[in-house]
Amino acid sequence: MDSPAAPVATERKDRRWQLAGAVVVALALVFGAWGLWRVLSPAPGDLRGRFGDSQRQARSLQAQVDQLQQRVTTLTRSDQISREANRDLQGTLAERDEEIAGLRADVAFYERLVGSTAQRRGLTVHALRMQPQSDMAWHFTSTLTQNLNRGAVSAGQLTMTIEGTRNGRLEKLAWTDLRQQPTAPGLGYSFKYFQQIEGDVFLPQGFAPVRVTVRLVPQSGPPVEQSFTWADATRDAAPATAAQ
Repeated sequence: MDSPAAPVATERKDRRWQLAGAVVVALALVFGAWGLWRVLSPAPGDLRGRFGDSQRQARSLQAQVDQLQQRVTTLTRSDQISREANRDLQGTLAERDEEIAGLRADVAFYERLVGSTAQRRGLTVHALRMQPQSDMAWHFTSTLTQNLNRGAVSAGQLTMTIEGTRNGRLEKLAWTDLRQQPTAPGLGYSFKYFQQIEGDVFLPQGFAPVRVTVRLVPQSGPPVEQSFTWADATRDAAPATAAQ
């Protein structure tokens, strides 16, 4: 008959074997995991190589980006310069066209005035232009011509009157009113074929001009008057600008 201590000893022995087996299994698992990590993970040298490659690729890409940005900047500036040059060229061409048109008009004017087929005319006001200087001040340029007596000098005085409305009433401003001088003298002229007479006149506040009449009083001969509508006299006039 076995003693009571025998089963206890046997049980303890079995537990030791179980514990030893668990330790062996645990060690096997740890060793297997370590081996798997060594197999799958890259070596330190490979990591450094890959990191260096990435840095070089990043620097290369950044250099390409910088070059592309520089090209975009250069092309943008070049396009801007080309546009500005084209605008300047168009402006220059327009100015030249205006100059050519003006010269042709001058040639036609001279031909009508002194050409062999020019119609003979006495003293006359060929053109009148009014240019605004402010709300009340206007600068006028009057072109006087004559080719009836070739070589003869035409001399005299120029004055003008302006008709219009103010406060719903017709009103006519005399030369002294326009010059704002009670005894304003006329503007002198003296020429053989043509001359431009320039001066300034002043309109009262609220006055709406309608017609301008230029009066020439030669030293010999009857006075000459010629009228222009205000619309014709200011047709090519630019708007007045404030003084700087």
